[in-house]
Amino acid sequence: MAVRRVRRVIRKIDPWTVLKVSFVLNAIGALVFILGVWVMWSLAIQRGIPDKFAEIVANFSLVFTPNGELYFRVVVFFSIVFFVALTGLLTLGAVMYNLIADVVGGVELIVLEETYVVPAQRAAPLRPAVHGQTSGDNGDTKTEPVAVVEEG
Repeated sequence: MAVRRVRRVIRKIDPWTVLKVSFVLNAIGALVFILGVWVMWSLAIQRGIPDKFAEIVANFSLVFTPNGELYFRVVVFFSIVFFVALTGLLTLGAVMYNLIADVVGGVELIVLEETYVVPAQRAAPLRPAVHGQTSGDNGDTKTEPVAVVEEG
């Protein structure tokens, strides 16, 4: 397998594509984060960790109430804010990259391209054309190439 070096330059990133891709990826990330917090809170409640933590905090004359519904609303709110902000920042980053790439020429990458070497087919040997004489309509003789027929 032959390898050759190829130089590629990234000059433009489409902001609309970045917006769509980051929207989907950030939405999935926000849902995974919310689900993960919900699972961890459920496990903590089953083990009684928030109540024990409230007892420890009460020893220091502080107030802590393990209100899971309130905490879950806060987690959802911050997930939505983070989702929108990150999507906007990634799109803005694509626009900024395009502006900077116009000035400096983009990012140059050198990649290795693998090519499969296909065995070369042997070309048929060249044979000289054979010329024969023919007579024209007015009786003149002309020399024209005649096709060579190869046998088996």
